Amino acid sequence: MKVVVTGAAGFLGSRLADELLLNGLEKTKVTELILTDVQTPPARQDPRVTALALNLTEPTAADKLIDEKCGVVFHLAAVVSGQAEADFEFGMKANLDATRSLLEAVRHKAPTAKFVFASSVAVFGGDFPPVIDDLTCVMPQTSYGTAKAMCELLVNDYSRRGFADGRAVRLPTVSVRAGVANAAVTSFASGIIREPLNGKESICPVKKEQELWLTSPETVVKNIIHAAVVDASALGKWRAINLPGLCASVGDMVSALRSEAGDDVVSLIRFKYDEFIAKIVTSLPIRIDNSRALKLGFSVDPNFSAIVRSYMKYDLKK
Repeated sequence: MKVVVTGAAGFLGSRLADELLLNGLEKTKVTELILTDVQTPPARQDPRVTALALNLTEPTAADKLIDEKCGVVFHLAAVVSGQAEADFEFGMKANLDATRSLLEAVRHKAPTAKFVFASSVAVFGGDFPPVIDDLTCVMPQTSYGTAKAMCELLVNDYSRRGFADGRAVRLPTVSVRAGVANAAVTSFASGIIREPLNGKESICPVKKEQELWLTSPETVVKNIIHAAVVDASALGKWRAINLPGLCASVGDMVSALRSEAGDDVVSLIRFKYDEFIAKIVTSLPIRIDNSRALKLGFSVDPNFSAIVRSYMKYDLKK
């Protein structure tokens, strides 16, 4: 099967590519893998891989990726929350317009292809209920979340009309991301673990009581792939899925780090309140009903300590 991954030079996109090459789509082997990003994704010594540098906001970009052989598109490319809030026009062009261009290419060239769109819990906001489910009304409080919500509606409508077989997966905050911090307002959720474990000071811009809805990189990549194989009939009329996560406060995260790595590591965390970041983070949901996703076969991390241990085992030395 031919598979396309956008945002393949990013942290999750790169991990997704490696997992597809290693294990395929659960029971389906990947025979051709197209990886694309604004910068050429890292080279892989595998004849199945083609790596392309493409700007998806360009009018012809989508047509260079999609053809009649395409079986699955994993659309992860996006401008992150902080950048989208700072530059409205570019954020909408990259996050909304580029997604519609890809959907149009699928519609005209490969309408039976699975289209897995990486959405976000940032589609929620305002006065949401104590516990969110897949059908809770969206009310984003950022331009990033607004673009994601509009794309969810497009994915749903293209699927309803038979233009694509779409699935919008709402990603929790991913922690612990390896590498360096990005411009996402929730990047501290990785930084307060990653930096201290690497002997560096980390600044936390929110209070210890702030809660977050979290998932590990390993689990979210597994879930993104699973989204492509879920039977369409099981999804029903609404193609948006809240991927499973767990709720933990910053204090809980710090305690997990202390239990796994000790007081000296935790001492490298500094708290410096940032009202802009805290306001956005506070608008995000912190408790989501996992029942539909778990019934569909998606996975969830057992606790945050397990997430810390996973980072220390697989990513710390790298």
